[in-house]
Amino acid sequence: MPSYPPTLPILPFTKPVRGSVTLPGSKSITNRALILAALGQGTTTLHGALFSRDTRIMVAALQALGFVVVADEKALTITVAGRGGEIPVREAKIDVGNAGTAARFLTAFVCLRRDGIYHFDGDEAMRRRPIGALLEALESQGAKASSGSFPLTLKTAGLRGGEVELDASESSQMLSALLMVAPRAKSPLTVKLKGEAGSKPFVAMTEAMLRQFATQPADYPIEGDASAASYFLALPLVVTGALILPNYAGTLQGDLAFAEVMGAAGLYWEPTPVGVSFLSADEEERTGVTQNFREFSDTFLTLAAIAPLLEGPTKISGIAHTRKQETDRVAGMAAELRKLGQHVIETEDSLEIHPRALKAGVEIETYHDHRFAMSFAILGCHDLLKNGQPWLTIKDPGCCAKTFPAFFDLLAGLRAASL
Repeated sequence: MPSYPPTLPILPFTKPVRGSVTLPGSKSITNRALILAALGQGTTTLHGALFSRDTRIMVAALQALGFVVVADEKALTITVAGRGGEIPVREAKIDVGNAGTAARFLTAFVCLRRDGIYHFDGDEAMRRRPIGALLEALESQGAKASSGSFPLTLKTAGLRGGEVELDASESSQMLSALLMVAPRAKSPLTVKLKGEAGSKPFVAMTEAMLRQFATQPADYPIEGDASAASYFLALPLVVTGALILPNYAGTLQGDLAFAEVMGAAGLYWEPTPVGVSFLSADEEERTGVTQNFREFSDTFLTLAAIAPLLEGPTKISGIAHTRKQETDRVAGMAAELRKLGQHVIETEDSLEIHPRALKAGVEIETYHDHRFAMSFAILGCHDLLKNGQPWLTIKDPGCCAKTFPAFFDLLAGLRAASL
């Protein structure tokens, strides 16, 4: 993986962007596919898989649990030998880092074993992220957790089935975790929700993938990451120009809805023989938007970061649950925008951003959160000083390794190609 310095000044574009970006594979799909392949009976090869910190954590965990998983990063393939619901290793240590999908999916996954002892831990941020509701649901099936948060030891007793109650309002990943293992319970397992699930499109993704894996696929293609695409949809708005995204397609990802948000802000797009081409409007046509991001909240930071360049206020709602993700994303975004001179109105569930003159010489705190780094890097591509010199610096750019290790290299390549 690329290595980056502790701080990275962003070089602005001095010409309109042009070129093509092949998106990395979807993290959400890759980590679900790894679990579903391991649950299957035969061998499955994932094609176009994402290789990032989060997916490497999942691969390492499956290997620690005794699964044969062979990764070929050059070919972007991962091959998994399924065990039909069996967890081979009785006791293991599993480090989930700050990977929410790995944390929730693996917690439910290991409970398929009748007599397992599994020691889970993650980094400091993960120790603050919600897992308790999932543990309660699993304990109703006979599991015993030493704690309601990481670190914890989980003693498993198999999944007997029946009705399980779950409050998935803080994270839909907890519901997805139960849905993926439910077919391997001893008797039919039904999940009864207490309240709304955190993000319905991700639940729909899980349900669709369960149907796809119901007949064991020998080969499974991974869609390009729609969350990662958000940065390259925003880039033509920031610097003008056009970008082609060859693998911006698919049906599984709710974050594909972000294209419509960018359309409201002034982006145009059209199909081409080699992919979707995204083109900017004139700078005078860029306009602030009002949008509820409840169902595709990973992309709200992209819009918020470029809001200072849009004409009129931008109003973002439906984001209260993101306060318990990698960091408090609502408070963090408000703080960084204020450092840049913006007027921000923050509520528990929303941000309202009123553009003001941008301040130069600002260091953006990323809070160990990849989406802060990438979103503000796109804003930094704007040539604020009109001389091609950096005016915005990203702290801890290496945090992008979580889902998009090559992001800054790819951005630099586009800048060079656009000169």
